[in-house]
Amino acid sequence: MNIRESNYWLETLPQRVEGSTAPLPETTDVAVVGSGFCGLSAARVLAKRGARVVVLEAETIGWGASCRNGGMVLTGLKLPVTTLLARYGREITRQMYAAALESIALVEQIVGEESIDCTFSRCGHLEVACKPSHFSSYAASAERIRSEFHHELRVIPKSELRREIGSDIYYGGLVDESSAGLNPAQYVMGLAQAACRWGACLYEHTRVNNITPEIAHARRQFRISTSRGSLLAREVLLATGAYTTSATPALRKKVIPIGSYIIATEILPVDLVRELSPRNRMIYDSKHFLHYYRLTPDNRMLFGGRAAFFPESERTVRQSAEVLRRGMIQVYPQLRNTKVEFAWGGTLDFAFDVMPHAGAIEGMHFAVGFAGHGVAAATWMGAQLAGVICGDANDHPFSRIRFPAAPFGLRSGRTWALPLAGMYYRLLDFFT
Repeated sequence: MNIRESNYWLETLPQRVEGSTAPLPETTDVAVVGSGFCGLSAARVLAKRGARVVVLEAETIGWGASCRNGGMVLTGLKLPVTTLLARYGREITRQMYAAALESIALVEQIVGEESIDCTFSRCGHLEVACKPSHFSSYAASAERIRSEFHHELRVIPKSELRREIGSDIYYGGLVDESSAGLNPAQYVMGLAQAACRWGACLYEHTRVNNITPEIAHARRQFRISTSRGSLLAREVLLATGAYTTSATPALRKKVIPIGSYIIATEILPVDLVRELSPRNRMIYDSKHFLHYYRLTPDNRMLFGGRAAFFPESERTVRQSAEVLRRGMIQVYPQLRNTKVEFAWGGTLDFAFDVMPHAGAIEGMHFAVGFAGHGVAAATWMGAQLAGVICGDANDHPFSRIRFPAAPFGLRSGRTWALPLAGMYYRLLDFFT
């Protein structure tokens, strides 16, 4: 395959937002580490509420998972609702599910308020069943979600599935009309522009090397040492996700970095586009080692998945492109002779319990563990943490659940055990 090993979404940017070239300030109210959805959403809210905000990015704005994902703005959480109810009980689970729905509304609100041109569309999502047993669970799941959360899902039997997807390999589907799609790179740049308009200062190529508490003016603050100098911050918000480094070891050991990879085809004929995805849904399958796919606004098929568990590199991107193309043709034999033009990878932040988490660690605020739901969840979590820093009540449910550390060397920065994680999920798909 003659494929460009580059991110298709970045090719759609008319121009990217660049960070400040000015020296770092000596002090700031809040230092945000990381310039993805979470960090930029927080910076926007903090600046709107009058805080002096500095965003510190080791690479370029949106460099991590925020620019590299499928652009799916999904309802729900990674775990099934029955698992959530058994683990956390009815009240907290209801709050979590309400937050997941609210997060999509927040993205839509921000896109409107800040006039972000990112092709946001409430197109809904489709989950497709890879086994009959997976489909048989859909009706009960939809009924439980309706009764517990007053949210409607629609079960699609195999006989009607062609109305949703031009593939015959699945055993049925489950539709949620509330989900959305967007261009994640355009959304990231729109968030960055909005944060700057409200007064936040963004610094690229500013790697945080160390964060140490200091007593200044009779209160604890944080000395942040970076590749461009140091500054003193009253509060720190860690929004580094899977790219969390040894600068914050307590958080790093709780994050499992998992590679996710995507290919994008050439532009497809309109009649083929209508056949592949008649309703233009965000689509993903029911496996643990899943595939996810969608049409882009210019009619390419974007097809992604956990083709390799190692974080992205030239080797893993090339290998994953081959794996994903085979997977795409299995779903859509119509694309057998279609050219794949783009391939890229990114790293997602999973927690051991496959849940998002937020709160404070060693006096610093954090949010991690979005596990592929980060477009909406990270935007919402950043806004929530900004409110807490500004004095709002810390009453969201993800700060009140236990946050286990990653076992067996799976933490961020330690990748030797990641193939074991891949094997584990493949075994789950085989036996369930």
